[in-house]
Amino acid sequence: MAIIAVAGGTGQMGRAVVDALIASGKHKTIILSRKENPALEKELGVPIIAVDYNNVPAVTKALEDNNVDTVISTIFMMPSFTGDLPKEVEIIRAANASKTTKRMISSDFSFDLKPEHVAAGFPATPFKKAAEAELVASKNLESTRIMMGHFMDYWGVPGFKSHFAPMATFIDIENNYAAIPGSGNGRVTMAHSTDVAKFIVASLDLQKWDPIHYIIGDTVTSNDLLALAEKAKGRKFTVVHDSVDDLKSGVITALPGQIAAYDFMPKQVFDMVMPILGLWFDEGAFDLENVPTTLNDKFPEIETIKAKDMIEQAWKKS
Repeated sequence: MAIIAVAGGTGQMGRAVVDALIASGKHKTIILSRKENPALEKELGVPIIAVDYNNVPAVTKALEDNNVDTVISTIFMMPSFTGDLPKEVEIIRAANASKTTKRMISSDFSFDLKPEHVAAGFPATPFKKAAEAELVASKNLESTRIMMGHFMDYWGVPGFKSHFAPMATFIDIENNYAAIPGSGNGRVTMAHSTDVAKFIVASLDLQKWDPIHYIIGDTVTSNDLLALAEKAKGRKFTVVHDSVDDLKSGVITALPGQIAAYDFMPKQVFDMVMPILGLWFDEGAFDLENVPTTLNDKFPEIETIKAKDMIEQAWKKS
């Protein structure tokens, strides 16, 4: 039985990982968080240890005091609109310095960024690349990053169980509205957070990790998602198309569901992020179907949720 620390374990992906660890019953789990949360600690039956990620020696001590063997980081890799920056590099340094910690899964959960993607200016990219470089420099850690394309959850919440908050992404199913990026035919690999968490927990049993482990939940296009949503709800959506030229110019249609989410993700963040995401959707950057090997191959017993089934269950005739 290993002792696992989930950094960011009270957040969206973190909760999915903690749930999967608890369900497996194979490991002792602790959560690292920026602040205490006695109510959630009691609900989960998992210790929540408050740490200041800026204080690397203190985080190292927390890992050593709890005999943590493996760190799974699920922290949000976007800078916040209040000015807080992701602390993944600090977590990696703390894990590398810990005498008890031997392995780390770094927070990434997307696709392996090529130079043209780095140049696109997506806000999370500098922090992901810095973390990647820090992992390479960390000689005391075996590490891996998880690549699964895009999270499927955003087209299922709130009707399909997830810890993710609603955030309309190109197809706003709740409001029967779609803003299709480009042709809508770019292939997008995605996985539901619960499946990603199951594969992460299963990967803890592997004797050796690859630098990147891939997960394939489903691969669909934006047009596929729109068709599935319209069929599930039994109605046609209002549909607009944002051209590639518009996306390259930073122009994108605001969905009703995005406007409702401005309280936790301001308009200026959406306006920065969504055109880049739209271009990546259109060009197939998220398509992982041709990677050489996946965690699905290693753990065929894990059956992944498909977009069709999730959308039907979440939205049927709603």
